[in-house]
Amino acid sequence: MSKSGLFVIAAVAILTLLSLVYFALTLEAPGGTTTVVIESPAPSFQRAEPLESSNQRVLQTTPLPQIRIQPQGEPPPVAVEEVEIAPPPEQLEVIEQELALDRDESDIEDIQLPSLNSSDSFVFEGLQALQNGVELVNLLAQDQIVRKFVVFVENISRGEFPQTGLPYRTLGQEMPVQNIDENLFVMDDSAHSRFDYAVRTFVSLDAEDAMVFYRTLLPLFQQAYAEIGFRDVSFDDTLRSAINNVLRTSSVEGPYQLVRPSIMYLYADASIENLQEVHKQLIRIGPDNTNLLKAKLREFASIL
Repeated sequence: MSKSGLFVIAAVAILTLLSLVYFALTLEAPGGTTTVVIESPAPSFQRAEPLESSNQRVLQTTPLPQIRIQPQGEPPPVAVEEVEIAPPPEQLEVIEQELALDRDESDIEDIQLPSLNSSDSFVFEGLQALQNGVELVNLLAQDQIVRKFVVFVENISRGEFPQTGLPYRTLGQEMPVQNIDENLFVMDDSAHSRFDYAVRTFVSLDAEDAMVFYRTLLPLFQQAYAEIGFRDVSFDDTLRSAINNVLRTSSVEGPYQLVRPSIMYLYADASIENLQEVHKQLIRIGPDNTNLLKAKLREFASIL
């Protein structure tokens, strides 16, 4: 072996000996507690600080570029201008009413009326179109209805009440009475109920519709009025006089005593018997029917 190899082996032996001495000095004696301190490894990443928003975090350790997402607020409200709808002017409503009246008048003028002699079917068809018109037609005379109505109105305007030629059918029922003695009677309370159906049928008519139909027939009424000698008198005026004559009558309290010197009953009380015929007829139909009739006539008069 060469001299240099011997030096290398001697150096390794000396280093080994020194290491054994160092480990012997640092170890504790047997029976003691050996504490091994393990240092925590260096952190591989660092937690990023939270942003203002609690729902979004950005990690600084990511190699990707950090993108900060800003929270988007609600879009600003769009201003909507409210459009105010003004009510139609009152003048428009008045104009519409005037146009409606003009149309009604023009419709009446366009209607071709039949001749007076052949007007019954036209009148009855028009009446049947009214409210409760069928019931009314069943109560009326079957022929010459325009002429009979004109004569009836003319009589009422003078306070009279015709006994024949009436525009409606007679009841066909005698007035019920109670005998007091051979020459004196008293009207029974049931006598008024004979007229209930006729009066209620009349007052159930719609006044506006009935007046429109009356205006349609007015030329025929005027012609029939001229036939009985009133050529220069308005039938409208005569109808108003007849209505006012009925409305002026006053009520008379019963019981109503009667005498019968002939076929017809007469009132035993001269103050009642001397009343106008139309007034005495209202007594026969009774106070309740009279009040209903007057109320309906006032309604007709207000639009006549």
